[in-house]
Amino acid sequence: MILTHIIIILMIGAVIAWAFDFRRPGTGRWIALFSLVMASITFIDFASSNKQLFHGFMHVTEIDWIEAFNIHYATGIDSLSFILITLTLLLGFICVLVSWQEIHFRQGFYYFNLLATLAGIVGVFIATDLFLFFFFWEVMLIPMTILIVIWGHEHRIYAAIKFFIFTQASSLLMLIAIVAMAFLHKQYHGELSFDLFALKTMHLPADMGMYIMLGFFIAFAVKLPSFPVHTWLPDAHTQAPTAGSVLLAGVLLKTGAYGLIRFVIELFPQQSHEFAYVAATLGTISILYGAKMAFAQTDFKRLVAYSSISHMGFVMLALFSFNQSAYHGALLTLIAHGLSSAALFAMAGMLYSRLHTRDLTQMGGLFASAPQMGAMLLAFVAAAFGMPGLLNFVGEFLILTGAFSVFPVLVIVSAAGLIGSAVYGMRLFQTSFQGPVNKQVLDLSGREFIICVSLLSLLLILGVYPEFIFSHFPDNYPVVLNESMQPIQSQLGSLTATPLSGAKL
Repeated sequence: MILTHIIIILMIGAVIAWAFDFRRPGTGRWIALFSLVMASITFIDFASSNKQLFHGFMHVTEIDWIEAFNIHYATGIDSLSFILITLTLLLGFICVLVSWQEIHFRQGFYYFNLLATLAGIVGVFIATDLFLFFFFWEVMLIPMTILIVIWGHEHRIYAAIKFFIFTQASSLLMLIAIVAMAFLHKQYHGELSFDLFALKTMHLPADMGMYIMLGFFIAFAVKLPSFPVHTWLPDAHTQAPTAGSVLLAGVLLKTGAYGLIRFVIELFPQQSHEFAYVAATLGTISILYGAKMAFAQTDFKRLVAYSSISHMGFVMLALFSFNQSAYHGALLTLIAHGLSSAALFAMAGMLYSRLHTRDLTQMGGLFASAPQMGAMLLAFVAAAFGMPGLLNFVGEFLILTGAFSVFPVLVIVSAAGLIGSAVYGMRLFQTSFQGPVNKQVLDLSGREFIICVSLLSLLLILGVYPEFIFSHFPDNYPVVLNESMQPIQSQLGSLTATPLSGAKL
């Protein structure tokens, strides 16, 4: 139950923060910070005592929940879940710190929703029962919608409704797919089952498997997001409070990638293999489209939001390359993007608190009055466009080199996205901090300096020594290609694929 304790700590902290803030305004943020500290200590203690989770999947809890439908409260963890939970808790601290001076009304309810979102995200990463996964998927979405509705910016209602409609419509598709899998298990094995590992043993007819796989794929592609189901993201990122943007870009998008790995590729390896070229093409389009749209923006947060679409396109391309190097690159990119996008949205919040605008045309020459902030923004922009020495470079390099053996044409086209990221990144920095001095602002405060240094240090340390992360990854891509799976090049003509060795979860 130790993983569940993390969720319980966060939810208890959420309720206490809401309740106590009525009596003593301002205590909510301290309670939220303390809850995150306790959750992190619990998680670190669990990981240090159960190092086997880095060598395979570790089942933790299985309790009967809804016996009539054979639904269990079942949790487990492996290195993928561990890394994403660590990222979630880390960015939870960043969210509390960036909200410290930004949120001035209904603070207790704000931190309740923030911690509830984090609890739901942790639940998503540990659930091994598909119905439980769907439950936590909804838990994380509802409080995030509330954060946007109440504490967002000028068009927050529109952005929240759009976010809710997209996520709920895609969640309905996923629920239908989950129920279909459970009933198919009953048809083949005589009982309903929502257990991930039981469902992985089923051999579905090709056409039926493809339809069910698409239900999962669309749901997770919306959350990633991927072109053409991405349109909720720029509005939600732009209108959310700073912590909401940090959570959306840093963690919630990663639940889409996690779902693609855990529930699309692992449950439907044959169908995913057949669908690979379509998915990789969507990833390539996302890379170029996101970079082009980011360059066209004058809103700081909207620019960073479109850049997220571009970076997540690399993840989509990597995951459906069925290549070990590309897979490892995708995992590194998830971490790197989580850190760098969180940093850029934090910087956007810092500037907005000073200038009360996100419009880049209203900025300019800020480096003269805020050199520390300018230097940090330049470093995070460099990380975003893949400067060697920072973690983003390692991830995208592995993606391109690994995927090139499978999709050489798509990779060559996608490489233009790296050029685009450098162009819109430097435009962001030049427009805001270079040129004629339009306004003067205060430089980084101590709290803001801690935020920036923490994120930059991780990007630098892990970029120089990525082996620290590699040592905790599974050895191979989490799918064993059997003999019935024809190599991708047989479907695509001249393309060549690198065969995978036996894989383990």
